[in-house]
Amino acid sequence: MTPIKTHMRKARVPAALLCLAAVPGLAQIPDITRAVPDAAPGSEEAAPRLKPLPPPSLTFYGSPGLIDMPSAEMLPDGQYAVTYSWFGGTSRYNITFQALPWLSASFRYNGIQDLGLFGFDTYYDRGFDVRARLWRERRWLPEVTMGLQDFAGTGVYAAEYFVATKRFEAAALGWGRAPGRLKVSAGLGWGRLGSHGAIGSIGSRPSFVGGSTGGTLSTDQWFRGDVAPFAGLEWQPDARWSLKAEYSSDAYVTETQDSDVFERKSSLNYGVEYQYSDRLRLGAYYLYGSEIGVTAQIQLNPKHPPTLMAVPAPHPIIPRSQWATEDAHWRQDWASSAPKSRKIRDLAAEALKADGLVLEAVTLTGTTAELRYRNNRYRSQSQAAGRAARALAQTMPPSVETFRLVPVRRGIGLAAIEIRRSDLEALEFDPEAADALFAAAGVQDAGALPADALFSGELYPAFATSISPYTQPAYFDPEKPFRIDAGLDFAASYAPAPGWRIAGAIRQRLAGNVKNGRASNSVLPHVRTDQVEYAQYGTTLENLYVSRLWKPGRNLYARATAGLFESMYGGISGEVLWKPVNSRIGFGLEANYVVQRDFDQRFSFRDYRVLTGHASAYYELDRGYQLQLDAGRYLAGDYGGTFSLNREFDNGFLVGAFFTLTNVSAEDFGEGSFDKGFRFRIPVDWLLGKPSRSGFGLTIRPTQRDGGQRVAVPDRLYGPVREAHRKSLEDQRARFWE
Repeated sequence: MTPIKTHMRKARVPAALLCLAAVPGLAQIPDITRAVPDAAPGSEEAAPRLKPLPPPSLTFYGSPGLIDMPSAEMLPDGQYAVTYSWFGGTSRYNITFQALPWLSASFRYNGIQDLGLFGFDTYYDRGFDVRARLWRERRWLPEVTMGLQDFAGTGVYAAEYFVATKRFEAAALGWGRAPGRLKVSAGLGWGRLGSHGAIGSIGSRPSFVGGSTGGTLSTDQWFRGDVAPFAGLEWQPDARWSLKAEYSSDAYVTETQDSDVFERKSSLNYGVEYQYSDRLRLGAYYLYGSEIGVTAQIQLNPKHPPTLMAVPAPHPIIPRSQWATEDAHWRQDWASSAPKSRKIRDLAAEALKADGLVLEAVTLTGTTAELRYRNNRYRSQSQAAGRAARALAQTMPPSVETFRLVPVRRGIGLAAIEIRRSDLEALEFDPEAADALFAAAGVQDAGALPADALFSGELYPAFATSISPYTQPAYFDPEKPFRIDAGLDFAASYAPAPGWRIAGAIRQRLAGNVKNGRASNSVLPHVRTDQVEYAQYGTTLENLYVSRLWKPGRNLYARATAGLFESMYGGISGEVLWKPVNSRIGFGLEANYVVQRDFDQRFSFRDYRVLTGHASAYYELDRGYQLQLDAGRYLAGDYGGTFSLNREFDNGFLVGAFFTLTNVSAEDFGEGSFDKGFRFRIPVDWLLGKPSRSGFGLTIRPTQRDGGQRVAVPDRLYGPVREAHRKSLEDQRARFWE
């Protein structure tokens, strides 16, 4: 990989926010007439390499398809889409993530007005979908996908299907040199997608028995009962416009027969869509012979940030042979001089500071330099290590050949990256520099701080303050599906010595309506469902705690924390993590004794206390996937385990999902049957194009209940430790040269 010298990265610009999507000129639609290279017959690339167009458009259910019916298409790997659709008194909010090139998942929140069922004027329903591609499109073979719709919800929208899609260019259809494309889709559906025009049945489809709690996998229904065909066409005359027509196999029994939401007069639907930008697509439709519908679709891809990344070019590495030309330059007696060593330390600190890094300590001999540094700027630890290595190359005497780079967090060394200075000098302009240097480098446990290390004289004690905005959302209240509080956090921290930290934050709510939400009806201890009670107060003490991080041994990391951890809990917490630097595997143990805080979130407590703890196993998979398994006791006193799977991209964008099963029954748990949800994290530098380690995250649970809940403790170990270990460094090895 060629070393990067000018750090202005080009990117196709997908959307991150709706407001960005509305800005014309920030995105360029690919040219539909661009030539496509030939592929060898029989290879995967021999499938029709159609000319580039925007990603597949999405249905009213948020998955690739026509209007109400799915197609077999998949979004680009890693694509994230948010859609809103409305017709006939039915609104649908959808979030879809392309988890793998062949697998996607969706979460949907529906509102049906005037349904007259279940005791609500507007009935709100949540559901999950999953789609898996069975095979790709070939010359004559269509792409084929299998889908499960609303497979873990209340069953209102439950369906299963197989669908095939074939794409044709206008020229291949004998339409001259027209640049358009035709997509033809057809499939078979069960459940809702088998409720109109059935051509047969496969066994009997039992009634859904999940009840109002939902969350149950009704596997006995899948691909059972009446089966009906559906089909449709999509014509794209150019890169912006799309015309659609479909035959729907959804009878809308609940909306048109059990109630009177709208009148279904026809099985044919028609639509027109306009690709406003790479990110935003708008559509208007005539549905079921009686209704007008609209959609707005936003798609973004973590691999393509919305802003050009601008990073100052690193300092060049000047080979010693060009400036250390005399034997006296290579002498090592400087290392025995304390004043000279301190001078070198100070020069290195200044060089690091120019790149946003902080020198914590340096240990010098005549031929080696161990640098312990804080990375406060770069998301990639590989990039930070590259900048640190250049700082040493600028400031170390010629006799220093070995650099040992140790990134530090809260006083503990995370790993030791050992490289030869001569390799840096030889490889800077080598096209294979990234692979060659990583192959020659050593990555090992950081070990203890050497006794003769020279500390920076400016680090301890350290006091810092900050003011930042916050938002606190609350989801899926049947009376108001989305509530939010917003305000400011005033935070301060004090670090008296390496590894020690005293920190706290005062929160001031400026606006919001979470306090108007529903009161808890949980039969379990109210460990999380009293959010409304905690939202009644405008000025609160969000947290106040003291923590210590240290390394008790090789491959071991430890944390102890005491104080007010979060808005609802305070207590004491301890954690030990075993994470070998060259292994993808890690194991951790955590124990917490916590007391529930009073609703006013000051210094008083309620009469609820519990001992919780978990054993955790971590595994780093390929393609940025991270697997975590936790087993132990939760806040409500229930026992069980949590499965988490996250995908983190090299730029810090994260999408993940989790579920927790405990010994609490579905009836006692309440709506949702068990705890589950998904999470997102968007890095600030991905949006702004400037180096930053900050980001903002969001965790969405279909229902917030009390089972399977954990306390939020600051400074948990695994994430910061993992990002400085071999797997992460290897995945981002090219960034060492940036």
